[in-house]
Amino acid sequence: MTQPRALPIIAIVGRPNVGKSTLFNRYAGHRRALVEDTPGLTRDRIVEEVEVEGRRVLVVDTAGLEPDAEGGLSGAIQAQARTALREADAVLLVVDAQAGLLPEDERIAAELRRSDKPVGLAVNKVDHPRHAERVLEFHALGIEPMEGISAAHGIHAFEVLEALVERLPAQPEVTEELEEGALRVAVVGRPNVGKSSLVNRLAGEERVVVADEPGTTRDSIDLRLEDEFGTTVLVDTAGLRRTAKREAGGERGGAIMAVRALERAQVALLVIDAAEGATEQDARVAGLVRDRCRPAVIVANKWDRVGGEDGPDAGRVREEIRRRLRFIEDAPLIPVSAKTGAGVGRLLAEARRLHENAGRRIPTAELNRWLEDATARHQPALGQRGVTRRPIRFFYATQTSATPPSFVLFCTDPRHVKEDYRRYLENRLREAFGYQGVPVRLRLRARRERA
Repeated sequence: MTQPRALPIIAIVGRPNVGKSTLFNRYAGHRRALVEDTPGLTRDRIVEEVEVEGRRVLVVDTAGLEPDAEGGLSGAIQAQARTALREADAVLLVVDAQAGLLPEDERIAAELRRSDKPVGLAVNKVDHPRHAERVLEFHALGIEPMEGISAAHGIHAFEVLEALVERLPAQPEVTEELEEGALRVAVVGRPNVGKSSLVNRLAGEERVVVADEPGTTRDSIDLRLEDEFGTTVLVDTAGLRRTAKREAGGERGGAIMAVRALERAQVALLVIDAAEGATEQDARVAGLVRDRCRPAVIVANKWDRVGGEDGPDAGRVREEIRRRLRFIEDAPLIPVSAKTGAGVGRLLAEARRLHENAGRRIPTAELNRWLEDATARHQPALGQRGVTRRPIRFFYATQTSATPPSFVLFCTDPRHVKEDYRRYLENRLREAFGYQGVPVRLRLRARRERA
């Protein structure tokens, strides 16, 4: 069995305040939106699937840096560039035409030029024709393609991306052959939640270096396991084979590693620190899992510090995790302790169950009986047609694909189906067909009523 080929990743890098996020927003277009207007949930996306000249790629925003303990902000920028080079298929360097060519731009460019991966240069904030001459000095960086752009106004923004995509290999990276039934599981989570300890516990041996220092792990490592469930390949985003000082490339720079792992996996184990509770950064990682439509198990590690299942704080901790991560509330939550091994034995069986559920196809007749029952139990709000409000009618549904399960529902006016009703249908679909923990895609299409 050959693993599906992953989409190429293009990372946007550069100094702070050069317009990286503005450019990312431009590429993401109208789909770039708040996930939930609720405190405690991730509010912005850092990866977007974009079609460029008929080819689909993943664009990753690496904005948001923390100064390196030794090298300051300059060290953080350099580390971010190294992460991008290691994990991405191509890199787009953004500079500021109005600030001019700065030494930090030159250092980043020198780092990127040493790579054999495609690199492009976007000279941003060329917002008026009279600013065009400011682009000339950036030729000294020696990076092609180079384009003067305005991310704010969209001027030439897509030209530089198109030129960079043209330089990607004709075929995406080919993954190795896997035997029938083998399952790829990505272990993802913010730094220092115990990902490496968990992988070691699952593997039954010290396969990954473990240290208390956040950021010890810098590269992805694949571990092949054989057990009663079959073959599992753990894609560990926390897998450095030697301890090292933290290369503080920032939360978003490290996100490239998680995106790469998720692209290569079929199920995710989202590891959080139960003793600390779910954080905003946990929500960001969960957002990556959701955006890539991977079934997920929430692994509440360090549960021994909570006091175990019978501890006085167990219920409160569960409730808090669910509240923080409620946009993936259907994902199973399994308390574990990588230190003691408690609960770890359930993880791979649960991952395989989710994968099997994600591949389920629903017969059309059964699906349409469900649709009729769901819409009869709770009818959608009235739609607007001219000056007359009319009920929205659903006609039929069909499943277009599996893994993730994707469905098209035909109705009179998709534009006026509210988001909460979409969620209602999605939740009822999960309940009816056992899709709990599995991302479900619903697309509404218009069908005219017969006279």
